[in-house]
Amino acid sequence: MNHYPLWKYLLILLVVIFGTIYALPNLYAPDPAIQVSGQSSSANIDEQVMAKMTGALEGAGIEYFGGEANGENGLIRLKSREQQLPAKRLIQQALGSDYIVALNLAPTTPNWLADLGASPMKLGLDLSGGVHFLLEVKTDEAIATRMESMAREVRSAMRKEKLRYSSVKLIDKKDIVSVFKTVEERGQAVAIFRKNFRDLTRQLKEEDGLFVIHSSMTESSVREIEDYAIKQNLTTLRNRVNELGVSEPIVQRQGRNRVVVELPGVQDTAEAKRIIGKTANLEFRLEAESGKTVSREKFEFKDSSGRRPDAWLEKSVVITGDHVSNAGTGFDETGLPQVDITLDSEGGARMHRASRKSIGRRLGVLFIEYKTNTEYSIDENGESVATHTRYVEKKIISLASIRSALGVSFRITGLDSPREASELALLLRSGALAAPMYFVEERTIGPSLGAENIALGIKSVTIGMVLVLAFM
Repeated sequence: MNHYPLWKYLLILLVVIFGTIYALPNLYAPDPAIQVSGQSSSANIDEQVMAKMTGALEGAGIEYFGGEANGENGLIRLKSREQQLPAKRLIQQALGSDYIVALNLAPTTPNWLADLGASPMKLGLDLSGGVHFLLEVKTDEAIATRMESMAREVRSAMRKEKLRYSSVKLIDKKDIVSVFKTVEERGQAVAIFRKNFRDLTRQLKEEDGLFVIHSSMTESSVREIEDYAIKQNLTTLRNRVNELGVSEPIVQRQGRNRVVVELPGVQDTAEAKRIIGKTANLEFRLEAESGKTVSREKFEFKDSSGRRPDAWLEKSVVITGDHVSNAGTGFDETGLPQVDITLDSEGGARMHRASRKSIGRRLGVLFIEYKTNTEYSIDENGESVATHTRYVEKKIISLASIRSALGVSFRITGLDSPREASELALLLRSGALAAPMYFVEERTIGPSLGAENIALGIKSVTIGMVLVLAFM
C-alpha cells in the first residue's frame, strides 16, 4: 500500500477548500434589478431620489426589495424579471430625463465571499445572460452636417473665383439655394458646381427676376454618408465597450440605420448605457474680443468660484475633439481633476497657428452634448407611450489665458469631478460619433441558450451511459 507524507494530504485539503470557497459565488443567481444614475457625472442619487423610485413602484403594485444608494448610483431589486420593463417605465416617468434608468442583474454574492475577492465566473451571453440594447443612428443629422459644410464650401469656391452672388442659403438642411442677378453669373456657378461639387444635383430656375440653382445631394451620396456614419459609430461603440472591460461583447449593424449592442454579465448597466449612448464632442474657440465685429456666440460658463457668468466665443472653431489622438486624466497643482490632451499632427498644427497669434487672449473649451428628453403620455388604448425629443446642450468647461504657443499636448481644467474627467477622457479616446444615436429598445437576456445546451448535454450523457450499460 502506498503511503504519502502528511503535507501532501494537507495541501490537497487546502486546495479543495480554496477551490470550494471561490466556486461558491457561482451558486448565487443574480436578482433582476433597476439601476439609476444621473445624466451628469456630478449628479448624486440620494434618499429623496430613492423615495421617488420606490413610491412609483408601490403605486403600481410592483414588488421590490433591497434598495441601495451609494451617491453615484441607485439600485432596486425586483421579485421577477417580467417586472423590469414596467418598473423601468414608471421610474423614468417619476424621475424625468435628468436621470438614466437601466435594467440590470444585481449580484447576490454574500459580503464575506466578496471580501475574500470571490466573484462569479464571467461567462458569455448564452451562459450568464446580460443586457441587450438596440440603438437607432440619426443619419439624417450626419447628412445635414455635411450639407452645412458643403454650403460653406460653395460660398468659398465662388469667392475664390471672384463670382458675385446674391445669396447662398441652406434650406431645411437638405437644399442649397444659390441666387444670382444675371444668367451669366449663374452659368459661371454651374461650371463651378460641375468641377467641385459632383455630389450635388442641379436644378435651374428663375424666381422673381433672379436666377437660381437648387442643389441637393444625390441618392448615392446620401447612402455613402449613411454607411460611413454607421461604420464610424460601430467603430466608436466597439472602442467604448472595450473601455468598459466587457468580455465577449456583440456590436453589429441591424438594417439600414440601427445597431445592436449585447453585453454579457454587465454589473453597471447605467454606466454602460450612459457611455454607449453619449454623443459629445469638444470645440476649441477663442474668446471674442470686445469692440470687434467678429461673429460670436454666448454660452454659459461656470468659473472657479462657482458663479455662472456668460462668456462670448468666436463662431470660428480652431479645432474639434475629432483631432484628439489620446486623452488621460490627472490632477492640477490645486488637486482639481484635469484631462491631458494629445492632438494629431493636423490638430497640433492648427492649434499652434491659432495660439501663436493670440497670446494673451483666452481659449475656450466648449463641451457639446446631444441629449434626449423623454416624455410619456397615455394613448387611446390607455397604454403609456414614450416620445423622444433630441436637443443640444453647449457649455464652456474651461476658459484659460494663452501664455505661449500651444502644441500637440495641453490640458483641460474646470471639470466638476474626477468621474467627469474620466468620462470625458474615455469619450475623446474612443472617438466621436459620426451621427447621434438614441435607444430604441433595452432588455435583459436570460441564459436560456446556455441552459438549453446544458440540458441537452446532460440528456446526451445520460442516453450514452444507458446505451453503454445496455451493451455491456
